[in-house]
Amino acid sequence: QAQLVESGGGLVQPGGSLRLSCAASGSILSINTMGWYRQLPGKQRELVATVTGGGSTNYADAVKGRFTISRDSAKKVYLQMDSLTPEDTAVYYCNAYLKKTAARPWEVHWGQGTQVTVSS
Repeated sequence: QAQLVESGGGLVQPGGSLRLSCAASGSILSINTMGWYRQLPGKQRELVATVTGGGSTNYADAVKGRFTISRDSAKKVYLQMDSLTPEDTAVYYCNAYLKKTAARPWEVHWGQGTQVTVSS
């Protein structure tokens, strides 16, 4: 069983920073792309940022220049969030495109989500 566990959410004032972490564990052969998505109240889940195994990154326009995604291993991904605004308030989900065994197809897995609240 593969698991993604997020940490680092919380309450922060506008203009502040938070760093989210996500670690993958369990029976995993390989991970390709990892990413962060968020779900704002009353909205659909949306892309925040992704990073491939080769280090290529992609960001949503709303976070470009403020958020930075990084990986320090094949199974850990981070999201550094700076200059936060109340519009960034959401549940943030870690996502991984992974393969459990050589015989199984690639699968998308999600973490349980971590709440980020930006408020004064």
